[in-house]
Amino acid sequence: MPSDKALQVIKNGSIVVRVKRTGMLQSLTLKIRKVSMGKDYFIELYFSRIIDIGELHRIANELGLPVEAENGTAFPEGKGAKDFMNL
Repeated sequence: MPSDKALQVIKNGSIVVRVKRTGMLQSLTLKIRKVSMGKDYFIELYFSRIIDIGELHRIANELGLPVEAENGTAFPEGKGAKDFMNL
């Protein structure tokens, strides 16, 4: 079950996070999107540009939701897509 913070992000549809990109701290808006997986779907946060993989993992663990950027996807520690199915 997702945390209260994750449920709030899902309800709002997006969140602004501080991320270190290209050596600078930036505020980025990550939006919720549904990723189809067979006939079901899972929820993730998405940003259309490159974010360092370490930052993706940090954000995923802090928010309790998967995060995808142009260069990869990170899930919270110990969780996978099935944990976020049909939210």
